[in-house]
Amino acid sequence: MIYNTTREMNMVARARGDLLAAGLAVFDRDGFEGATVAAIRTQARASNGSFFHFFGSKKELAGTLFLEVLQRYHAAMLAAIDTSLSAREGVGRLIRAHLDWVVNNRREARYLFEISRSEWTEDLRDAQRAQNSRLAEGIKAWCAPLIARGELLPMTATLFFSQIIGPAQIFCRAWLSGRDRSDPRDQADILIACAIRALVAPEAAQKTGATS
Repeated sequence: MIYNTTREMNMVARARGDLLAAGLAVFDRDGFEGATVAAIRTQARASNGSFFHFFGSKKELAGTLFLEVLQRYHAAMLAAIDTSLSAREGVGRLIRAHLDWVVNNRREARYLFEISRSEWTEDLRDAQRAQNSRLAEGIKAWCAPLIARGELLPMTATLFFSQIIGPAQIFCRAWLSGRDRSDPRDQADILIACAIRALVAPEAAQKTGATS
């Protein structure tokens, strides 16, 4: 009985995952407006009833997909840092983690940064805030002792993260949209050097050098 229940749960999870993966592929190919429930069902080889068992609409699937992709992105960023890293090392790790995730997960990154719209998550605001809070707390846990030691300049997690991601996104968005075919990771060293100057206390940056 337990075996059958577990198997059924796995099948349900697989069916849901297949629909989300199909949604990602269809949104990437056709955009949100061009995508249809029929196209998503065809891609996932799912029935109409199966689709509406999990999602009330294309918009609901899009919002759920956004949260799942966002969670994977946040996990990759948080995995790049730990309390053993210096300010300079952590800044470098975070920027490289962002660039690596975008390049290695191009379809997901394009969906997250180029295709998604805020109105898709209207009914998922609490879940989105919870995810953003976990990222902010993770960044804060790493930053706090470094700020206390005078290695990092004091600022909110949001402002800190904007300095890490903002400049890198110029190159990432150009690459994701096809406007520029050069690998965004080629700019990592200069992006890290600029971020260190913006985020790391001058004395700490001078002791350890300018790049990571």
